[in-house]
Amino acid sequence: MSTRSLSPAEVPAPVLGAAQLCLERKAHGVLVLDLRGLSTATDWFVVASGRSDVQVKAIADHVLEILAKDQDLEPGHVEGQRGGRWVLLDYIDFVVHVFHPHARDFYQLENLWGDAPRWDLPDEE
Repeated sequence: MSTRSLSPAEVPAPVLGAAQLCLERKAHGVLVLDLRGLSTATDWFVVASGRSDVQVKAIADHVLEILAKDQDLEPGHVEGQRGGRWVLLDYIDFVVHVFHPHARDFYQLENLWGDAPRWDLPDEE
């Protein structure tokens, strides 16, 4: 299992932007996983957690709104927006996962993709 750390300079601008947008809505545990060479489904994951269903939805809505407005990016697919336990925003080259803490603990994407190089963003105070 490799736990090579990524630097922000290695992360494409839209992926970096999505991760930072999560932080703007006080997401915690934000990380970027580089899946190139490990997955044929996408190249990057952004994983973040909200502390409640309402916050999970707010984080996902913020990412959707700002990426559409500032970078003209629209997801190819969105799942889970109504429930607020796990929202998935699929931008094809990267996927943003916003979890409620219980769902994140259950699915453990970080462990499932444990071989992927990663960048853990510091939580904002």
